[in-house]
Amino acid sequence: MQGLYIGGVSNSELLRLDGVEKRFGETVALQESTISIDRGSFVSIVGPSGCGKSTLFNVVAGLLTPEKGDILLDGRSVRGKTGHVGYMLQKDLLVPWRTVLGNITLGARLTRRVTSDDRAQASAFASRYGLGEFLNHYPGSLSGGMRQRVALMRTLALNQPLLLLDEPFGALDAQTRFEMQQWLLQVWRDSERTVLFITHDVDEAVFLSDRVLVMSPRPGRVVDDLTIDLPRPRTLETLTSPEFTALKATILHQLHAERAQ
Repeated sequence: MQGLYIGGVSNSELLRLDGVEKRFGETVALQESTISIDRGSFVSIVGPSGCGKSTLFNVVAGLLTPEKGDILLDGRSVRGKTGHVGYMLQKDLLVPWRTVLGNITLGARLTRRVTSDDRAQASAFASRYGLGEFLNHYPGSLSGGMRQRVALMRTLALNQPLLLLDEPFGALDAQTRFEMQQWLLQVWRDSERTVLFITHDVDEAVFLSDRVLVMSPRPGRVVDDLTIDLPRPRTLETLTSPEFTALKATILHQLHAERAQ
């Protein structure tokens, strides 16, 4: 089957998957596709379980090497290479015997010596985003939402232009999840990073994103690319607007149409 092309060539392009395909034995986990992601954009990926969303992330991060195609970051091939993205999973994976400050600076500790600049940056992140009073607290004393904030700050502290966020709010209750979504959008605006975001929640995808990529069941491929032209900043009223409802319906119909095939 011919690969699907998503997005166009742009001077603002940060990431390009160029004809990428990943197999596990005879199983095609990610079908040959070309995807373009603009610098500074927020792009969500939705699709059924097992469709290759996390495989796509692992290929971009260099944890898996595709059988076909290339991954270009700022025009440079990063195929099979690591260390060029910030990657945050659904589980916060905080180290329980390290403080908030120690967890935020963990990336530096694992790759080199933690400097006073690293500590100052971590303190600034925590103070700016609501955890300034908790720098010396341990993960066991933090709520689920606070732990996810620390995990995202640790990801930001890697100072990479591209953040891969794999269902970071999936385990949170609805109220905390919405608060974290608003918080994430603030961090995204402030940091001017590019975000790729995996979620099973269509509301979340529409609320957060500039674009939503819809993936098919395995063999995974992107079957739709929707522009989310809702005004920013997004608010609680955004969730009940006719425009939001129409976009959500479009994505849901696409997802169910693909499952029915």
